[in-house]
Amino acid sequence: MSSTSTVVYSLLGGIIPALVWLAFWLREDSKRPEPKGRLIETFLAGMLAVILVLPFQKFVAGKFPGFGIVTFGLWALLEEGFKYLAAHFTALTSIDDDEPVDTLIYMITAALGFVALENTLFIWNPLLSQDIIGAVSTGSMRFIGASLLHVVASGVMGLSLAASFYKSRPKKMLYGLVGITLAIAIHTTFNLFILHTRGSESLGVFATVWIAAALLLFLFEKVKAIARPRRPDII
Repeated sequence: MSSTSTVVYSLLGGIIPALVWLAFWLREDSKRPEPKGRLIETFLAGMLAVILVLPFQKFVAGKFPGFGIVTFGLWALLEEGFKYLAAHFTALTSIDDDEPVDTLIYMITAALGFVALENTLFIWNPLLSQDIIGAVSTGSMRFIGASLLHVVASGVMGLSLAASFYKSRPKKMLYGLVGITLAIAIHTTFNLFILHTRGSESLGVFATVWIAAALLLFLFEKVKAIARPRRPDII
């Protein structure tokens, strides 16, 4: 397989599954869809976040060698922080973020952009070794596991931000802090369990992520029902 083919197949294997997930979540807000241009910007910013976060993660790995809770916790902090920044600078401060559910959509979109490039890099290595089966297996496992984890973690942050959409700035900051703390905790816990489980136990970890995704879908409907208050929260 040529280097060009490797790049193309890696990108397709990373981006297409992420777009499938994105299409699923966008259907949940089909009555008032976000502008396609804004969604594309946010998705691409999520991809860029992977490139920006890698040097920081490499630095952390150098300072805290091994795969302990400190390393995984800092990596999760970096990934969740950069995904948030990707959504913040492209969408969350724009006029297109005009209702609570939009915040959740943009956070999920940034997460799936991150997923697209991260999965591309994971698929890249087996393709370089001509290991087609390994590449397909890696892509499939990440589609049902790590990819959904990113959605859940960023979704939790999106839920927190959406819940504070009509609240005062101090409360927005508090809700945001709670959201990113939960996202980091979820992300770190998943990575630690995946590292220390084998066989059927790993299936239990994946099942937990799917249950969390189902709960996120349920709460998605609740966010759509949040109404603008008659009086603004200024306290």
